[in-house]
Amino acid sequence: MEAIKLKELLPDELRGFMARTRENQYALIDVRQPEEYALAHIPGATLIPLMELQAHLYDLPADRDLVFYCRSGARSEIAAALAVEGEISDHPVYNLIGGMLGWDGQTLADFPRVEVFDHSRSVDDLLMTAMDLEKGAYRYYRAILDLFGDLPFRATIEQLSKAEEAHARMIYALWKPHQTAPQPFEGLFDDLNGDILEGGEALEDVLGRLKAIRTDIGLNVLELSLTIEYRAYDLYRNLAERAENAEAQSSLLSIAQAEKRHMQRLNQALADSFRAAPS
Repeated sequence: MEAIKLKELLPDELRGFMARTRENQYALIDVRQPEEYALAHIPGATLIPLMELQAHLYDLPADRDLVFYCRSGARSEIAAALAVEGEISDHPVYNLIGGMLGWDGQTLADFPRVEVFDHSRSVDDLLMTAMDLEKGAYRYYRAILDLFGDLPFRATIEQLSKAEEAHARMIYALWKPHQTAPQPFEGLFDDLNGDILEGGEALEDVLGRLKAIRTDIGLNVLELSLTIEYRAYDLYRNLAERAENAEAQSSLLSIAQAEKRHMQRLNQALADSFRAAPS
């Protein structure tokens, strides 16, 4: 195995790395304490406190780049050094310089709501749950179109609503081969409730927040949508790390990759709205 040297990433470099790297090519690991993680963490990060890392070192994926971070970069430097010394794989190992203190990008509070998935059930059931969550996201975007039909970024919202349905269709393609008499996608999708969003929130609660928007409607709608997509991305990344089945992990990472594209579309719409605003 080729000797791996510990590499360093600045916050801007990590953001670029995450934007251009597919979800199945890296693992982002937060080595702080659970209380710190719950206050704020980088979307998609898996929590493994430094004190527990030694026991779980060889549970880390051997086929992906490893990126460690903590509050300041000190604990994560130790964690990254452990991974290098352990010769887990010949993939690069990175430490985020400055940690969360230097990170000024999007963060999330609380833990990913993995309870929306019942891990005691089969992969097929997990995929069915994922389809139902996609239906919830589809309903959310259709609600935006119904409530705020004249938004300048209406086309983006329409694209995202179609993307959620297409995403559910992708999950359906993974689910279908394991069924003896699968219902056609169109009928199945129509029958799904979609009462929960991918971040674990009840659709009814989020729609209540949408309807309460009175000022800066475009900005508030985009920011709410970004938060929902970030939580969805965070959820699927963490579910993938917990998945014991390789097929399920691959499927969940593919979903996370799609959620990242959704975030990029919303970020572009947000940037466009500021450029279009009168000075």
